[in-house]
Amino acid sequence: MTKKWLPPEEFAASLPKATVFGAVFFTDEDDRPVQLRATYSSTHPWQWPGGVADPGERPWETAVRECREETGLVVPGPPRLLAAVFGLPGRQWPLSTAGYVFDGGRLTSGQLAGIVLDPDEHDEVRVLSLPQWRELMPVRDHARLEAVMAARRAGVPAYFDTWDWEA
Repeated sequence: MTKKWLPPEEFAASLPKATVFGAVFFTDEDDRPVQLRATYSSTHPWQWPGGVADPGERPWETAVRECREETGLVVPGPPRLLAAVFGLPGRQWPLSTAGYVFDGGRLTSGQLAGIVLDPDEHDEVRVLSLPQWRELMPVRDHARLEAVMAARRAGVPAYFDTWDWEA
């Protein structure tokens, strides 16, 4: 069998494509997850501050920018990775998703009260225990939340690769 090396442009065109996102995970001082309710997604209603990377932007930069835009909170560095998240493409989205969730730490009641939401993206902030979140989230979103909480407790980043788009 002979290998045929492709020019870089042809080889790149043959590879799977993915969007990249960065997100920031916060809890309150009692370690209850903080999430935002999305105005644009009924399938993933509760989310962390974050979003898709702009061209030339790294995941940490994306997470910091999106957090500031969506909540008014400025996240100091250095970045501490909590999870790498991967999802295969599906009917609703033609690309894979590769994301990085960073630890934003614990927010005080004053910081929580000072959150200013972007009304085009989110309309509510909630702080709930894991069992309370289970009732409000799709199963796979809650599994991702549990993985991130476990990673924070263990101090070891999680690898979560079952956040696929619906087939």
